[in-house]
Amino acid sequence: MNEPISDLRALLLSGYRYALSLTHHRSQAEDLVQDAWVAVLQARGPRTRAYLFTAIRSRFLNEHRRERLVPMVPLEDSYDAASDDPPLPDVGPAALERALGALRPVERETFYLASVEGYTADEIGKLMQTPRGTVLSLLHRARAKLRRALAGDIDAVAKT
Repeated sequence: MNEPISDLRALLLSGYRYALSLTHHRSQAEDLVQDAWVAVLQARGPRTRAYLFTAIRSRFLNEHRRERLVPMVPLEDSYDAASDDPPLPDVGPAALERALGALRPVERETFYLASVEGYTADEIGKLMQTPRGTVLSLLHRARAKLRRALAGDIDAVAKT
């Protein structure tokens, strides 16, 4: 996943989708990608997905640390590696958007990287500078919250 991408449009679209998974707002995602891309160009960094994602994530975290929108919550060891999570129910885009919006940004980011971009827990851990166990716990929590939200219990999800 660290290979250089020759198609600049594909790279930036991938970065936009990642930024959108973090911010859950189109204009904020556009601004985030633009700031990150400027930083990549100024640093003369490699034009890889991993490098761009790291720049996007760094800017997202810096912005939200100031606003204290990313609460630090201790994670319990609730992931059971022996059991696979059941698949999420098939629902419409509006219900899915509401359910994703109820997740904490760090859960939404982890879920996006695993489910859409196809990163492994180890790769996500390196990208997020987080231990693998924390990544697995975040994935487990995100999937459980999505299941509850898609079953119609969106208020309970927003409180957790």
